[in-house]
Amino acid sequence: MWKRVRHDRFHGRVENARHACANPGCDEPGEFRAPGSLRPTFDGPGEWRWLCLDHVRAFNAGYDWFEGMSADEILAAQHPVSGWERESRMFSHAGIDAPPRWADFADPLDALSAKGRARMPVSRADGRVLTPEQRRAFEVLGLGFDADRTGLRKRYSELVRRYHPDRNGGDRSFEERLRRVVEAYQLLRKGM
Repeated sequence: MWKRVRHDRFHGRVENARHACANPGCDEPGEFRAPGSLRPTFDGPGEWRWLCLDHVRAFNAGYDWFEGMSADEILAAQHPVSGWERESRMFSHAGIDAPPRWADFADPLDALSAKGRARMPVSRADGRVLTPEQRRAFEVLGLGFDADRTGLRKRYSELVRRYHPDRNGGDRSFEERLRRVVEAYQLLRKGM
C-alpha cells in the first residue's frame, strides 16, 4: 500500500529542529538554515545559522549573491555557460571511452563535438583502424595518427628530454606528464 507523503508548505523547513533562532532576542525555533559569516571554501563547507520563518524571510530579502563582485565578475557569473570550465562529477565519467576534459573547452558545443569525434573510428593511411587507447596515445605524444616508427621515436626522445627531471634542472612537476608519455610510447611501439 502506498504511503502518502506530506509536503511542507515552506521549502527547506527542518521539522522538529533542535536549534533556537540565531537572531538575538528571538525565542522561536530555528527551522531554516541560512549561510553564516564563514562562506564555503576549498577547506570546508562554511558555517550555517538557524533562523525562524520570519527571520529567514528577512535574511532572504536582504541577501545579495553578487555582493563584493565587480561588474565584470557579475556579468561572467550571469553568462549562460558560467561554470562550464569547472569539471563536475557528472561529466567526469560520461562516456564509453575516456571523456574529454570538459575544462579544456570554452564552449560547451566544442566539448560535445570532441566527445563525438572521440567515438568515431579512425583509420590510418595504411588502413589499420586505431583503438581508443592508441588514439589517446597519439594525442599524448602530440603526433598525427599516420606517424611512422621514426617519427614516434623522435617525438618520444624530444618529450623525455623536456620532462625528465635530470634534463630540466630537477623540476619534478612534470613527472605525471612524463609517465603518460612513456606509457603512450610503449603502447604505440608495440602496435607499429
